[in-house]
Amino acid sequence: QVQLVESGGGLVQAGGSLRLSCAASGRTVSSSVTGWFRQAPGKEREFVAAIKWSASSTEYADSVKGRFTISRDNAKRTVYLQLNSLKPEDTAVYYCALDQTVFTSRRAASYDYWGRGTQVTVSS
Repeated sequence: QVQLVESGGGLVQAGGSLRLSCAASGRTVSSSVTGWFRQAPGKEREFVAAIKWSASSTEYADSVKGRFTISRDNAKRTVYLQLNSLKPEDTAVYYCALDQTVFTSRRAASYDYWGRGTQVTVSS
């Protein structure tokens, strides 16, 4: 089993920044992909970004490209999501998830393990 715990959410003004962390524990899974998703009230969960274990490949949703950056520190078993130039429409609960595969995916159903999420609220 793999446990994922997100942290770093909070309340920020539009144009501000936050850094989210996703810490993994339990069984080590190499050749995996870690993704970030978000879900706003009344909306479906949507893909935000993903990164391979090797960090050789990243992928972003068009809505966050150029503003958010995903990275990882495998020694710390932690994946980060740097959120810059935040907008009110970025307000959501942000989840990290792990997919036991070598290919990045934007589909939530592809991911095997999920954290409980961290709230990001952007005020205008």
